[in-house]
Amino acid sequence: MDVLPRPLDPIRSIKFKLGILLVGSGAVGILVFRLGIGWLPPKTTLTAIGLALLTSQILAHGVTSPLREMTAAARAMARGDYTRRVRATSRDEVGELAVAFNQMAGDLAEADRRRRELIANVSHELRTPITALQGVLENIVDGVAEPDLPTLRIALTQTERLGHLVADLLDLSRLDAGVLPLRRQQLDVADFLDEVVQQATVNAVGAGRDVRFEVRPELTKLHVEADPRRLHQVFANLLDNAARHSPPGGTVLVTADRVGNQLRFEVIDEGEGIPERLRSEVFERFTRGERPSGGGTGLGLAIAHWVVELHGGTIAVTDPPVTTADQPGAAPPSGCRIQVSLPLSTEVELSDPLLERR
Repeated sequence: MDVLPRPLDPIRSIKFKLGILLVGSGAVGILVFRLGIGWLPPKTTLTAIGLALLTSQILAHGVTSPLREMTAAARAMARGDYTRRVRATSRDEVGELAVAFNQMAGDLAEADRRRRELIANVSHELRTPITALQGVLENIVDGVAEPDLPTLRIALTQTERLGHLVADLLDLSRLDAGVLPLRRQQLDVADFLDEVVQQATVNAVGAGRDVRFEVRPELTKLHVEADPRRLHQVFANLLDNAARHSPPGGTVLVTADRVGNQLRFEVIDEGEGIPERLRSEVFERFTRGERPSGGGTGLGLAIAHWVVELHGGTIAVTDPPVTTADQPGAAPPSGCRIQVSLPLSTEVELSDPLLERR
């Protein structure tokens, strides 16, 4: 990186810098003429021209060096090196461009890191069910296992896992591309949650999980305008996670209340909970925090986060509720509580490009 001094960096206008450059170079030439009285004219002229050029080079150094650094950094980024940065000490338009260039380089480096992680995680997630499915089929072909119902159920489970992963990846690609439309309609919250809980109960029974779902009964006359299919996807992911991490015989509580101009949902389980330091990370792709892996793809909460944001709402992991059994000196309350807040108003700002390109 260039470490030579830049005398014109404090000046905030490149036009003013060019003016100083011209005036300074001319002033040096005139000074030489004044001091060179008595010299032969050719010698005086050549000396003045040489000193003027030298002065212009010194003053112009700080104007052009950021542009040369940006050119070198851009060529390095074309080769996959996103670590190069430009010295942004100038206060003029070129300095602002250098700051924006460094920000762009940082964003590209982060995007490249996420792309590499995505490829690695997708490869890992695909390899597990494919390996299991291949093993089952090889055992059947080699005659080691019979194509009976339990064996075929194992193959079906792995195939379903592959299907869920592909569907989640397609949803994420649509979200990233901004082509996921929302078809809003007025939803009765009680009916909607009953339907979601019924489906979650069937899924839990099919997976052999001993979990009971409970919906708070005070949900009458609550309505929200949302896309039922996408909102169902959010709560299906939340209830599946809650059921997967709940202890045998545990209860998953689903509530909904109006808080100001927001409709606040809560999904509360009795599992091991999520440490506070990891609560923001669980909504990132392929992140499960410190919870044991229960066969999920690590994409469900990321998709839920995106869908809730598309509705103009928020989703977060909060502290588990304190019950009457929690007495002073007792162990802190366990479990995980996820809050989803959706606006009751139908007006959603279109500042998000995902919404603008619906």
